[in-house]
Amino acid sequence: MNMSPADSADFWSSWQLAPAVSIPLAILAFLYLGQSLLGPRFENRQLTFFFLGIASIALVTLSPVGVRSSALFWCHMIQHITLMMVSGPLFVLATPPSFKLKNPVVEILSKPVVSWILYATLMIGVHLPTPHLIMMRNPWIHTYVEVPTYVAIAYLFYFNLLGRKTNDRRISPAFAVISLFLMMVPETLTGFFIYAAPHSLYQNMYSLNDQRRGGSIMWSGGMIIDALWMALAVHHWFKSEELKALEVDKGAESVAT
Repeated sequence: MNMSPADSADFWSSWQLAPAVSIPLAILAFLYLGQSLLGPRFENRQLTFFFLGIASIALVTLSPVGVRSSALFWCHMIQHITLMMVSGPLFVLATPPSFKLKNPVVEILSKPVVSWILYATLMIGVHLPTPHLIMMRNPWIHTYVEVPTYVAIAYLFYFNLLGRKTNDRRISPAFAVISLFLMMVPETLTGFFIYAAPHSLYQNMYSLNDQRRGGSIMWSGGMIIDALWMALAVHHWFKSEELKALEVDKGAESVAT
């Protein structure tokens, strides 16, 4: 990011333990493993996705990216898109197929239309000048509200989209692809408008170049990650169509005999 050697060395040496993040992550890992040992054992790929999700959160909160996320806009943006577009979906893929959202409030929030609106609102809202300045000037809001909200809302949004074989799935594989495609609109437009702004949007909290880097990361990085999840959704869509075709063929054979 065009840092001098001294600034670069200082940047990469700034790591933190951050008990407010590391302790909840350790508790979450303990509960997840405990559920796997006490109940039906989770598949190896589910365990892999879970620990990749844990690692992705740790990477953007305990590393220099997390340490500098309140001072450098591009660090904040990397943290933001990682938590919402990587960590949340990975936890969905780590969820066993038998899991059901039993809490009535969570069940409502995870409905496809509701979760889409929540996700888009959060994606845009946290980068509006006033909310962003409030969060950045109050570190406790960023740590205890913003970071967990990113992951939680992303989990609810992707819960019905990534091909989990749940019996109560409320969205078709085809509509999952459409939903992911439509989400690219607010994501890329938000990043583009931040990048294209001719002046500071946040009362000169960041330099204009830093602001543009963050906007370009959200704009281009978001599109790349979206494309990957869309490819997975398309894969599950094709598989579901193949299964339907096989069922139709079996039904036709049974009628013929």
